[in-house]
Amino acid sequence: MSCQTFRQLKKEDVAIAGGKGASLGEMINNGIPVPDGFVILAATFEKFLRETDINVEIDSQMDKVNVDDVNSIDNASRIINGLILEAMIPDNINKEINEYFSKLHTDYVAVRSSATAEDSETASWAGELESFLFVNKKNFVEAVKKCWASLFTARAIHYRLGQGLKYKHVSVAVVVQKMVKSEVAGITFTVHPVTEDRNQMIIEAIFGLGEAIVGGMVTPDSYVIDKKGMTIIDKNIGRQKMKIIQSGSGTKQVRLTEKVGGKQKLTEKQIIDVAKICRQIEKQYKFPCDIEWAMDKGKFYIVQSRPITTLSK
Repeated sequence: MSCQTFRQLKKEDVAIAGGKGASLGEMINNGIPVPDGFVILAATFEKFLRETDINVEIDSQMDKVNVDDVNSIDNASRIINGLILEAMIPDNINKEINEYFSKLHTDYVAVRSSATAEDSETASWAGELESFLFVNKKNFVEAVKKCWASLFTARAIHYRLGQGLKYKHVSVAVVVQKMVKSEVAGITFTVHPVTEDRNQMIIEAIFGLGEAIVGGMVTPDSYVIDKKGMTIIDKNIGRQKMKIIQSGSGTKQVRLTEKVGGKQKLTEKQIIDVAKICRQIEKQYKFPCDIEWAMDKGKFYIVQSRPITTLSK
């Protein structure tokens, strides 16, 4: 079996589905509104490497890298990425992953890397691996290979060495999820990341796709919530100068007027609605969470949750 649906996964399945995949499975099975999808298992990546005979060369290249030698990292990354992107996915794997895509009955999916050593409480791969939005059936397989290859970008190799994972087995699964064409998107920290007050959460919100907030490209609204009373303590409205929207099988930036970009992104009711969902996720996991969400046609969807790794206590 090359794939498993989210509903077949739980939080203990990091070794087969990576941090993102296991988390999405755990949430969808506990009533959290998660867009439907499946995970191309890490074992499928391993099988791809074996059946195409590129695993030996990858190991050889990784043996040569030195954390203090940027050129050795760049060289290994370039060679390994070329090997993965140029190799043909075996027919049996190709057939199964495309069948799972068809079962989603959607035109576009988000395709995200999910490392098997990902998002522990001491190491977070956030931002180190690749994600692709609005992927269609035509470019789906190529996006999967790019996710596999992103385990070996220069940045990811450097991060891996810095975390002392050079000789630890690290693999990558691929999360495939129905695309949410968000009107508003954002991030919730279920513990205040600055004051570390565990009775408060912060919700950040922007117009358009969440890519702009994750990449730090715009100034979001920021809402501080009292978690016990579910009340809004403070609001700061960001002046958003652009938003990212769908453009075919990709995205584009659209400029916003000062009037539009300066509007509050969520109503008071919507702020509390998403806060309640995020509080439920934190209760489920029993640790502070960094949650990515999206709103389409007034409905909230959770697209990712990981531990907050920056808290001192």
